Amino acid sequence: MVYRVYNFNPGPATLSLPVLEEAQKHLLNYQEKGMSVLEISHRSGEFEEIIHSAEALLLEMCGLPESYQVLFLQGGASLQFAMVPLNLLPAGSTADYILTGSFAQKACQEAERIGRIHIAATTKNRQYRCIPTADEIKFSSDPAYVHITTNNTIYGTQWKYIPEAAGSPLIADMSSDIFSGKTDLSKFSLVYAGAQKNLGPAGVTIVILRKSLLEKVTHNLPAILSYKTHAKTRSLYNTPPTFAIYLVKLTLQWVKKQGGLEAMGALNEKKAALVYRAIDESNGFYRGHAEKEARSNMNVTFRLPDEEQEKIFVEKAAKEGLVGLKGHRSVGGIRASLYNAMPLEGAETLAQYMAHFHQTEG
Repeated sequence: MVYRVYNFNPGPATLSLPVLEEAQKHLLNYQEKGMSVLEISHRSGEFEEIIHSAEALLLEMCGLPESYQVLFLQGGASLQFAMVPLNLLPAGSTADYILTGSFAQKACQEAERIGRIHIAATTKNRQYRCIPTADEIKFSSDPAYVHITTNNTIYGTQWKYIPEAAGSPLIADMSSDIFSGKTDLSKFSLVYAGAQKNLGPAGVTIVILRKSLLEKVTHNLPAILSYKTHAKTRSLYNTPPTFAIYLVKLTLQWVKKQGGLEAMGALNEKKAALVYRAIDESNGFYRGHAEKEARSNMNVTFRLPDEEQEKIFVEKAAKEGLVGLKGHRSVGGIRASLYNAMPLEGAETLAQYMAHFHQTEG
């Protein structure tokens, strides 16, 4: 057996062992071509099969029709923070942003460099512990689009409903919860996600957009920054991150074998419930950051009584094979990321460790 720790890092995150083993088989010789899957040309028939299969799987598994298109890009969600307004925020228009965490705020700040922004709601004054209710969201009169971040990795909150967008295109950064469960993506005009949490390794960014949205794309953009360019060339305008896309395909096949998005969602809820129960049953020793109704299934964030105990918690956990539990540098504390490839046994082991640590150190 290969030695494997339980990897709770927020991204790059854990990948399933079957996916890694399948990729390993083709590192030297892909489909008897005499070269690695890392070496095949992105213009070859072999790679076209990989990328087109990944596109089809993405649309099939989320139940989207042919009126949507998948793009495989680079630059992470951070580049999408700029590409969205560059493409979809024309001069004189306003884009609405709902701020629920650090990355939502970064997306908004990037858009402010490009055009006019209206903050439709924010939970910053509540330390990003919650998601705004529908009544708290105040849209501008005619937004070019509405932008949300569906899951907040640093603060551990997650949208539990899809907001109405006042008749405007709804756009979402879904980097940390895409394909973690069944979501009606037809309510969105565009979603984007770095693959390195639920769908593959770092290096590829997935964009799923409604084709009709391309009609709104701003003209005279640099070709590499235009959604039209990448849609027209099916993500092959420039050399794409071929190996990362290959791993996305394998990961999608693995998710499908697990029972698809509904089964994955049920498993992720079960994993998260185990860790939240350990928090709630600790009599205040562990203090969750997110309000209960906004708790993320992907990133469980909590504090201990003091920073010294948090340091000891992380160090002892690593010795037990539980790694990547240190909270984000901006907020501290503990963070357990429970993405798709984290097995149920990982969450069970963490919950048991938390109970034991409370008994012996509390």
